[in-house]
Amino acid sequence: MITIALDAMGGDHGVGVTVPAALKTLRDEPTLKLTLVGQRDAIEAELKHRHAAEGERLVIHHASEVVGMDEPPAQALRGKKDSSMRVAINLVKEGVAQAAVSAGNTGALMATSRFVLKTLPGIDRPAIVTTLPTIHDHVHVLDLGANVDCTPEQLLQFAIMGSILVGAVEGEPRPRVALLNIGEEDIKGNEVVKKTHELLRASSLNYCGYVEGDEIYTGDMDVIVCDGFVGNVMLKTSEGLARMITHFMKQEFKRNILTRLSALVAIPVLHAFKKRVDPRRYNGATLIGLNGTVIKSHGGADILAFEHAILEALAEVRNNVPERIGRELTAMAAKGDVT
Repeated sequence: MITIALDAMGGDHGVGVTVPAALKTLRDEPTLKLTLVGQRDAIEAELKHRHAAEGERLVIHHASEVVGMDEPPAQALRGKKDSSMRVAINLVKEGVAQAAVSAGNTGALMATSRFVLKTLPGIDRPAIVTTLPTIHDHVHVLDLGANVDCTPEQLLQFAIMGSILVGAVEGEPRPRVALLNIGEEDIKGNEVVKKTHELLRASSLNYCGYVEGDEIYTGDMDVIVCDGFVGNVMLKTSEGLARMITHFMKQEFKRNILTRLSALVAIPVLHAFKKRVDPRRYNGATLIGLNGTVIKSHGGADILAFEHAILEALAEVRNNVPERIGRELTAMAAKGDVT
């Protein structure tokens, strides 16, 4: 039985999303136990509303405080030691749970996770990695905002962690790793990117060189590495583009009676397209590099999206991702691949 601690109060919707997502996941995963961390009264009221109750596989762990979505990370870390976020992470530290999932404040979650769990030996900073759809299947991209400024050595660490994650969860023996840049030629990019390029070429990773922004969604890489500034801008730009395309499609289909009729004919295709690129099915970003598993859900996640974040945590626990990263880093350090 695998136990995952959920920050039941985090995110824009709190228990209205986390509790039903927990109930749905438990129905689908018989070897899973969930601990709902948060204000007991609120959780029990939502369970009652859903005609459910605490039981052997669904446990409530009371926490009196909640971290606000806009709360400064330092304030959350120092001033709210009994927050649902902090307590969920503490349960991982204590070995009561094997992973924690939260849709709460990203900065506070990263700061608290790093303070409580610490980083793995050989890792300077944790990174945020998530899966994005591509025309071939999907790709893992990191860092997505945890580290705005990175050294070449830290970007090498991100590449190693991303490669091990893909190898562990997807069974890919030699994940293809690329470095995001403004061109594919060796002369392109700033000094950090160029130095990282040299480190990656000298490593034992299956490094395939530079990729440009358009290849994130059209290429066939398994892992793409960049610093958190570039990664976060890329991610938010992609989200905005998706919303714009959806808006334009709705406008065009509503333009006149003929376009409305064509929309009816196209409904099966539109549903299939929506399912294929639905960001909810890719929800659940890993705070990779920690001595434990922590998954960040999108703050505005609905029930389906939060369920996928829980499933991501479950997959990483089943595949011992932090332990594998630790072992691989030790082996690579022995060979001189990392310092």
